[in-house]
Amino acid sequence: MDIISDITKINTHILQMEKDGIVTRTFRRLDPERQHTILIAILEEAISKGPKSINIKEVANRAGVSVGSLYTYFHNRDGLLDFTVELCARWMNDTLTEYRPYLTAMPLREGLTAYIAGGVEWGQLQSGLTQFFLKAAFHGDPELGEKFVRPIAETLLGIVREMLREAINRGEVREEIDLEATTRLIHALTISLGDTQMLPYLNNYFQASDEGMAIDRMIGVMVDMVMEGIAPRKAN
Repeated sequence: MDIISDITKINTHILQMEKDGIVTRTFRRLDPERQHTILIAILEEAISKGPKSINIKEVANRAGVSVGSLYTYFHNRDGLLDFTVELCARWMNDTLTEYRPYLTAMPLREGLTAYIAGGVEWGQLQSGLTQFFLKAAFHGDPELGEKFVRPIAETLLGIVREMLREAINRGEVREEIDLEATTRLIHALTISLGDTQMLPYLNNYFQASDEGMAIDRMIGVMVDMVMEGIAPRKAN
């Protein structure tokens, strides 16, 4: 399971979390491969049973370490979950922030297409991390919602909002649109399409794609509808 493919990108976060008391120095000093193995084990257990039902013994078995070793890395079971949530949230926000300037610089039609299609592709490549996030999002746990889901959602909203602002400045979108409502509607539409590709039971309900309906076709139609609704009106 590919979860966070470039572990070196998160070393600064691990160092900061050590300073914040979320993880111990012992864990920070592990080699990156061992850190990655432990993170994979935590996420696999969370995906299997739900983030709030992690069994620390099962995590140890998955990681090939002793329970005692885990307690030298994290203070307790809750600390293990706090570390995972915090690390994943920071890493996902870092990744989204890297893409923001490229998306906002594109013409809006191309930018929205890249935003949705790229998000689906990224979610499939980082399937473990995405599944963990979606478990947190749809299981309705208030604490995970505030710590993990809301910060990522606010970053996504911010990207869409900035894409629209730049499109208005370029004359691609009417100045008088309700910017905040439009931002939230596009966000909701993209979530509904993207999440159906990661959670089959959602697709059973939304019927977004199947063998006869490719997701790229749905993305194209959605972008067409959005652009038709917010583009400058032609003079009579």
